[in-house]
Amino acid sequence: MALVPYMGGNGADYPVGSTIASTGVTGLTATLNAGTLANGSGVLTYTLTGTPLATGTATFPITIGGQSCSFSVTVNPTGTGGNTSSCTSASPARVLAAVNAFKATLSAAQLATVELAYNSANCYTWSNLPASLSARKGLRLADLSPAQRALALAIVQAATGTIPNEGFDEVNQVVAADDVLGAIQPNGYGNFQYYIAFYGTPAATGTWQLQFTGHHITHNITYKNGVVAGGSPIFNAVEPDTWTANGTAFDPLGQEKAGLRAMLAGLTSSQLASAKLSSTFTDIVVGPGKDKQFPTTKVGLAVSSLSTAQQALVLAAMRPWVQDLDAETATCLLTIYQNELNGTFIAFSGSETLTNQNDYVRIDGPSVWIEFLYAGGVIYRNQPHVHSLYRDRTRDYGGSF
Repeated sequence: MALVPYMGGNGADYPVGSTIASTGVTGLTATLNAGTLANGSGVLTYTLTGTPLATGTATFPITIGGQSCSFSVTVNPTGTGGNTSSCTSASPARVLAAVNAFKATLSAAQLATVELAYNSANCYTWSNLPASLSARKGLRLADLSPAQRALALAIVQAATGTIPNEGFDEVNQVVAADDVLGAIQPNGYGNFQYYIAFYGTPAATGTWQLQFTGHHITHNITYKNGVVAGGSPIFNAVEPDTWTANGTAFDPLGQEKAGLRAMLAGLTSSQLASAKLSSTFTDIVVGPGKDKQFPTTKVGLAVSSLSTAQQALVLAAMRPWVQDLDAETATCLLTIYQNELNGTFIAFSGSETLTNQNDYVRIDGPSVWIEFLYAGGVIYRNQPHVHSLYRDRTRDYGGSF
């Protein structure tokens, strides 16, 4: 599915459009879904079908109401195994340069610790527990010199997004929250209790994975032949939920919370009833140690039943998680998830305001999987704190396992 914005709508109804063949990358067609123009600005919905005959950009020329324009979609190369697409961006080259600069400072023992085999046993080794309670792979930041530590974090910065409160900024804020916990309970908490590992040999060819992991944040980004083959799973959590330090207010997952609240607030009472689950959740469903254990049946409210404006809110709710990745990869993945909205479901448990312990939300698509939960407080006992997860059913760990 593709959403095309417009201005100057007159409220008129319009029928199903004729089929439009793609140019550039051929083999695809777009068909306008019937609907009613808004009075002013709105969105047209096109259904995309067919099999692309190449990779690159597929362009669709459209005319409606005497106005002409075009829209484009990116067709990405198929990854190993035929079940995943890779996203081309400039980030892998930057990441590789940063990795090589870091590796040049390491001893032989450190190199042997940080660079391990690319296999599921290694890649699946991450947790939401403090490192003192759950062993990690790779080098711990606390065991590096200040210069090495800066170079290690430069790798993470090169691999992640640049939007404020997302990407590397979010990493820094979540890690800073561990310092807040460490001031109360030093054992196991703190910004140096995070680990970096490379699974496979970092190179412009072949397959390898960057993993940055610790208590409340984990990034797994897989590269195949110099492109991002998978940017998930990403685990984001934070305790305390918000705090103030030196006059600055911190809310690392504020955009994630706002997007989900807006998505649920945009539903009617009957839609909320369809989306609400009877179960009570005390943790996310497909968290650490539960790789590939997705529910076999989608539950909740079908996004295909929503208006175009409501569907746009679903896509906007996904965006903060996906934008933790570099901008080009995020755009590529969001295009895929947008085109899969008709096969996506949303569900929640507890309150749609997302303010109470055990409030839970899920976005479950053909590819995308996002979970959000207000878990019980651990250090701040009287405050719930966020656990959230972004996975991709076909692209986790590059789709290799």
